Amino acid sequence: MSKKKRSIILIVVLLAVLLLLTGLFVFVSSSQKKAAEKEKSASASRSIKESSLELSRKESSLKAQSSSKSASSQASSSEPEKPKGPKSPLTGEVLSDPSLLTKRNVAFMIENSHPALPHYGINSAGVIYECPMEGGMTRYMAVFEDYTSLDRIGNLRSCRPYFAYIASEYDAVYVHFGQSVQGEELLATGIVADLNGTDGSLNDIWFRTSDRNSPHNAYTSGKGVDEGIALKEYRTTKKEGLRDHFIFSEKENTLPSGEPCEALSLYLFNNQPYFIYDKSTGLYKRYEYDEPEMDAVDGKQIMVSNIILQDVPCSIYEGTTYLNIPLKGSGKGKFITKGKMIDITWEKYSDTDITRYYMPNGSEIELNPGKTWVSLIENYHSDENNFYSTIEEFNAR
Repeated sequence: MSKKKRSIILIVVLLAVLLLLTGLFVFVSSSQKKAAEKEKSASASRSIKESSLELSRKESSLKAQSSSKSASSQASSSEPEKPKGPKSPLTGEVLSDPSLLTKRNVAFMIENSHPALPHYGINSAGVIYECPMEGGMTRYMAVFEDYTSLDRIGNLRSCRPYFAYIASEYDAVYVHFGQSVQGEELLATGIVADLNGTDGSLNDIWFRTSDRNSPHNAYTSGKGVDEGIALKEYRTTKKEGLRDHFIFSEKENTLPSGEPCEALSLYLFNNQPYFIYDKSTGLYKRYEYDEPEMDAVDGKQIMVSNIILQDVPCSIYEGTTYLNIPLKGSGKGKFITKGKMIDITWEKYSDTDITRYYMPNGSEIELNPGKTWVSLIENYHSDENNFYSTIEEFNAR
């Protein structure tokens, strides 16, 4: 083969290789471009999906927030707004009249024998004390901050020393109709400002009714009390620096460590009092003489948020039938509220000191807002009170 032919063949081969390489390059470039475009398209698709998902999430979140706000707004509007203003030191409830915050308390001695029933005005009291008397009877002392509108309060009976001591704890004007010999001696010390039904200078503030026999028919009125206070020139505002008698819980006190107590009956054999817990109201209904205890003024049964049983020493004054109940010192008791009961202790270290009640951990008890009932229980009868976990248990007694 000639040299010229070999050159031609070599050129043809080189051109073929060049064409092959060019074709391969074009093919690879085209594949890469398609792959890039495909990836770009997939990436754009992913981005659109992600954006759509994020948008959906945001819309769901906004809907949830809107729904939550709407539900919260509806719940808020369905719940009655709590009243605001100064709270009563006697009940822990907002006062209807803020001026009552500084007005001096008044304590009324109220008879509790069957011929004296029903009571008049007792449901307007913030705190009610029931204490034993001679002959197995009991007598009340009801502490009021708002009594002026009442036309009939009572009926009123005579003073015993332990009631006067309790009235002094509240810096209250003490309203009574007569007194025992021991009561007269104590009142003469000036331990408490008092209005006495046997004081001839105050005759106009009392009245007797014809619907029952004496001595069960002596009454006064809110207007009469204010007139008596003015005649005696007693202070009408609370003593400066006077500590509130009770501490009230800011939240509902359900006594989590307490025992269930939906009913209780006290040892007192004459009026045989008992309380029944009403779950619908969270209050204890008061009964005695085997019937609901009513207030003739408003026609409603006595109901209280808190019950305190205070065990106290007791004796008889020498040569008399009158009970002597010393209140200085300390002792045991029970605190009952919201269907629960707990053991407590109490302390009072001077005649005019406030009685303080303590939980087992040493902190002062916190009452639930509302009326409070305090029963003084003679020490030697304290184990004769009965407590029932359920109303069914009480009914089956």
